Amino acid sequence: MRNWFGPVLLGLIVAAATMWAAILYLPYGLMDIAMNRLGQGGINSMSHGNLATPERQPVVRPSPDLAYSSCPYDLSQGPLAIDVVPVPGRYSSLSLFDAATDVIFVRNDVEAAGKPYRIIVAREGQVVPAGAEIVRTDQDRGIALIRLLLREPAEIGALDAARRQSSCRTVINPK
Repeated sequence: MRNWFGPVLLGLIVAAATMWAAILYLPYGLMDIAMNRLGQGGINSMSHGNLATPERQPVVRPSPDLAYSSCPYDLSQGPLAIDVVPVPGRYSSLSLFDAATDVIFVRNDVEAAGKPYRIIVAREGQVVPAGAEIVRTDQDRGIALIRLLLREPAEIGALDAARRQSSCRTVINPK
């Protein structure tokens, strides 16, 4: 029996270390994949994707009745300004995810009273514009995702110009 104790103990230690490494690092790897798939317009730039189809699914299980706009961001060069212009009469939401895939901010069109709004995403210690609504994060990277509900896929053409009014960009020299 003693001959098995050492290998079994070593196997348990390796299994525990592997489990903890996966728990700690897997979310960051998944976010890197998502940022690459959604970053059609580049970092700190909003891209307005086509509707999901069975052949084109940039994220896991996208909803076919939602139009997605995404902004993979990197705060290492400064804070990020996100301007959201809700489409009148349509449900929409902005969600911010950090590099660990944690949701750090959510607002929908009802909470925004259907009016345009701006938020600034910044690290602790970064200078931000006075009077701005600030979302602080301890991660440099993440994704801002805007979802717009469609009644039917064919109406995307009529709503595309309105959804393209939403944007994101690095804030340069905020005062």
